[in-house]
Amino acid sequence: MTTALEGQAPTHEFGFELLVCGWAERHWPPHRRQQGPIIVGRQLGEQARRWDTIVIECDPDGLRARAQFGEQSLDRDLLFLVRHAPPEFAWYRDCLPDPGFPRRRLLPSIHRGAARGVLEVERRGRRVYMRRIAPYPRWVRRLIAIENKPDLDASAARRLGDQLTHDIDRALADEVWVATAVKEDAEVPAVLMEPMPEGVGILGINQHTPSPMRGSVLWRPRRLEIDPADEPIRYRIAEAVYGDGWRAYSDSLRTDCRHLEPRIIDHTVMPWCSAKQVVPTPHTCRHACPYREPEPPQWRMLGWPLGGGPGRRFRRVLEARRQRNRQS
Repeated sequence: MTTALEGQAPTHEFGFELLVCGWAERHWPPHRRQQGPIIVGRQLGEQARRWDTIVIECDPDGLRARAQFGEQSLDRDLLFLVRHAPPEFAWYRDCLPDPGFPRRRLLPSIHRGAARGVLEVERRGRRVYMRRIAPYPRWVRRLIAIENKPDLDASAARRLGDQLTHDIDRALADEVWVATAVKEDAEVPAVLMEPMPEGVGILGINQHTPSPMRGSVLWRPRRLEIDPADEPIRYRIAEAVYGDGWRAYSDSLRTDCRHLEPRIIDHTVMPWCSAKQVVPTPHTCRHACPYREPEPPQWRMLGWPLGGGPGRRFRRVLEARRQRNRQS
């Protein structure tokens, strides 16, 4: 069972990012009533730009229909196939439009999709025929990009300016935000707004108030005009969020260390190092950590408390919450 821990909110960017993701999962949007399910991802985006936090506002019926294609994300090739697969069996060379990537990748991807159960395939002589299992749904309503800077000052705002200008000009997300740590009744200093491009919203996260009060809109964003031609890219990002969520960070931590355990901080399950009494980061939680100590073999052999020690339990807690969020 996770342990409640108050007043121990992390100050580093990694921990702040996790708190923002947890808050967004419970309370997004901050300036209006939630009108459908949301899913949250972190450190995802397109090739030229990755965002700290991504919020996908979902169509409820579409999200349920998306579940037919499994819990894993659909990569670029599979997403192209499930969106264009015909309702009845057809030779794949006849039924698919130009994929936008080398056609030699089509056949291996078709077989991979069949193995995952997202396509149906049959061979007729030397030809491979395919059909869809169901229409791929339009399950994404809006895509929100958030850059997390807990210690946002004038210097950090200037460094962010070029990235945020790119985000506004590219208009791949419906809204672009910066989240920063604030105290109660904080206002945005004018010196922070000057480097910010027009259209960026600012979200204040107060780590010292109850969870429903933690997020406040300090500056409203402008809704961006999305180019319909960018829909495939947006769905590729949404698929990555659907499959990975924001809790996949456990893969970068030493979950086999006896000191790593789950703790609840500000209503969010967080990694906790009992040796250092801090929220670890992927940089500090590694082989070279002087406190690293493998789980005793008997923890795994005897299944303490269920299938491993605290680190393994931490992974199970994160995975269970990730699955529950996808099904909401």
